[in-house]
Amino acid sequence: MKKSLLLLLLLFCIKLSAQVVGTVTSKENQPLAVVNIFVENTRKGTTTNNDGYYQLDIKNTGNYTVVFQYLGFKTLKKTVTINSFPFTLDAVLEEEDISLDEVLLDAKEDPAIQIIRNTIAKRKENLEKYNTYTADFYSRGLLQLKDAPEKIFGQEIGDLEGSLDSTRSGIIYLSETISKLEKLSPKPLKETITASKVSGNSNGFSFNNATDVDFNFYENTISLETEIVSPIADFAFNYYNYKLVGTFYDDSGHLVNKIEVLPKRKNDKAFDGFIYIVEDQWSLFGLELNITGQQAQIAPVDLFTINQSFSYFEDENVWGKISQIFDFTFGFMGFNGSGRFTAVYSDYDFNPNLDKNNFSREILSFKDNANKKDSLYWQEKRPVPLTDAEVKDYIKKDSIQLVRESQPYLDSVDQAENKFKLGDILGGYTYKNSFKKKRFSISSPISAIQFNTVQGWNGTITANYTKRYKDSEKYFNIKSDINYGFADDRLRGTGTINYRFNNKNRAFVSLSGGSKVEQFNPSLYTLPLLNTSYSLWFEKNYLKLYDRSYVQANYSQELVNGLHFYSNLSYNNRKSLFNTTDQAWYPKADRVYTSNNPVNPTAYGVSSFANHHIYKLNLNTRINFGQNYLSYPNGKYNIPNSKIPTLFLGYEKGFGSSISNYNFDLFKAQLYQNVNLSNKGDLTYYLKAGVFNNADNIAFIDYHHFNGNQTNIVMDGNYINSFKILPYYNLSTNNNYAEIHAEHNFKGYILNKIPLINKLNYNLVLGYNAALTKENKPYNEFSIGLSNLGWGKVRFLRVDYVRAYSGSGLVNDTFLFGFSF
Repeated sequence: MKKSLLLLLLLFCIKLSAQVVGTVTSKENQPLAVVNIFVENTRKGTTTNNDGYYQLDIKNTGNYTVVFQYLGFKTLKKTVTINSFPFTLDAVLEEEDISLDEVLLDAKEDPAIQIIRNTIAKRKENLEKYNTYTADFYSRGLLQLKDAPEKIFGQEIGDLEGSLDSTRSGIIYLSETISKLEKLSPKPLKETITASKVSGNSNGFSFNNATDVDFNFYENTISLETEIVSPIADFAFNYYNYKLVGTFYDDSGHLVNKIEVLPKRKNDKAFDGFIYIVEDQWSLFGLELNITGQQAQIAPVDLFTINQSFSYFEDENVWGKISQIFDFTFGFMGFNGSGRFTAVYSDYDFNPNLDKNNFSREILSFKDNANKKDSLYWQEKRPVPLTDAEVKDYIKKDSIQLVRESQPYLDSVDQAENKFKLGDILGGYTYKNSFKKKRFSISSPISAIQFNTVQGWNGTITANYTKRYKDSEKYFNIKSDINYGFADDRLRGTGTINYRFNNKNRAFVSLSGGSKVEQFNPSLYTLPLLNTSYSLWFEKNYLKLYDRSYVQANYSQELVNGLHFYSNLSYNNRKSLFNTTDQAWYPKADRVYTSNNPVNPTAYGVSSFANHHIYKLNLNTRINFGQNYLSYPNGKYNIPNSKIPTLFLGYEKGFGSSISNYNFDLFKAQLYQNVNLSNKGDLTYYLKAGVFNNADNIAFIDYHHFNGNQTNIVMDGNYINSFKILPYYNLSTNNNYAEIHAEHNFKGYILNKIPLINKLNYNLVLGYNAALTKENKPYNEFSIGLSNLGWGKVRFLRVDYVRAYSGSGLVNDTFLFGFSF
């Protein structure tokens, strides 16, 4: 309590010592947030907070003209003589007199149409003015809940580490950054963060960065997970209707047009609201735009709002963005709240002396001790004052942090949470020592029960121990799985030791071994769960298994930026397995389980390979060309370049086998890319190819197995790395192969233009898959589907109609149902 009072007193004193302070209100005495305030003929300024309060950094006494600028209101200039500090200067703004000339009213075509045409014609020229500049940048991120449930899926939510009060509301995230921006086209924006602050985490580093909120409406589209069409895009007239609301003159004598923009269709990826365009220069003066979460297809969000204000830099003839507010409201699964990300740009230089050699793939970095700045520093540098609620949040959470990081508190919390509860029988039990960053958990065998025709009913118990080190970059982990099959009466177990060295190149080593049942194609990781249902309900056993006893060592790391290396070396003793049960809940008179032989479904008791042992070596690389990255003090975060494909190269070798014919070499290559086609959606492709050597008589396990599907269901949302209706092992090969996977999600580009259908907000998806082997005719799949299916905010379903051909003949056609995330 004493510490809180001292902090409040300190902040109060700091507030009093600010240079120029005041509040900005409307004539109705309503506080105005995000009013831009600056000293005339300078490039430094500030912005009001949500309470209409501001602090302006003026260090010397004298005569000043202070400018108050706010969209929709008349610009106000106040000339003052400052003899001492602090100096209080309040302002009352009047709404702008927006007029609409009678001549304009009588025009056959709304004048906004020509204004937009002129602005589109100047779009690229205005965009190029942002090719080179430096600027100071400030960002504040705020996320708050207005209502939160006490439980979700039966689990207690708690107070979210002190964020929620008794009304289940409160600020759950508050952070700030101060940074320097440098731009030299075609290099990406470079940001150096000099100060970072996270409420309740004195060692935290804010993730508010300029790239995430770099919404440039001179670009054709704005990225909000999906691409939203700008009101001044080259193709904007396909998406918007425009209406001139009126005109006014700013304080410098520029005529500004206020234009209302409205989407042509309900669910178009287009904004509604107002844009302000400067006459003759055809530049943005400001904008106030909204888009619903439904339009953006971000289900939990109700509404996004973007407000931007620009200021004229006469020497460079540039209208530069000086402030931006990005708001959103959301509601999902009982959580309701809002977020606001405030950005302020200042001290622009549009003719900086930048050297391209100073730019690299590192697009964000932190200065030393960026998260150690004290309150005096923030009070002086922060261009947008904190609101009372934000001040209280910092004080409360910083105080709570001292308590919650103490050993007595952590031990008391652990003591309560470590008690065994009845629900742990189903969900598993976890024991924590939070102060020492240790955790032990053991799963419930009930939660992992499955069925297959080799083991019958089988359950797995997983025990997991993790120790994280102080910097959280390193961790040590031991994991053990014990599996028992009731039909084959066999107990199997595996153990793994993992160690991660750091969070920068993510060097990782592991050693594992034991005995387990494994699929012939281990990439089908959702099949065991589906197979349980298909076997018991429909008497269809798609899962094909063998017994693997092994010892394996893995090592991986990022060797240099964009070049990732993965390797493993293993000894394997591999044995055949056969069906041991024919149990089914609804047996069919005309149907029996197939054998466990993936090559021949009627070869009961006959294996597809001879029992043997073999050593295997895998060397793989992933190359992300042109990869940019963010350098945080606690780790490196990579951003693959979507304009360049990702290349995978691999080599697999089987050697030292007890059956010499089972030794082999395989060289592999893959190419993956997701291509953003602006308003036309996304095109994704995945190409694979492999060349076998000395592999004429290898074990069927080591063939290349295409990822097929016989269940008509996709559970993991992965449509680009698998075939939709190819039987699992039909085309498996030990010879050269290639496969093609491609998919184009139009994301409303087509369906949103069709009356009535556009109200459904579905996405049209076209797909193509092909498998090519030496032994078989080319296999092709063509699909047409709909995604974003569902109800209300639950929209993660998808359906596809698929036709498969081999050579020129139709093989099969069916519908495929699944999830799309």
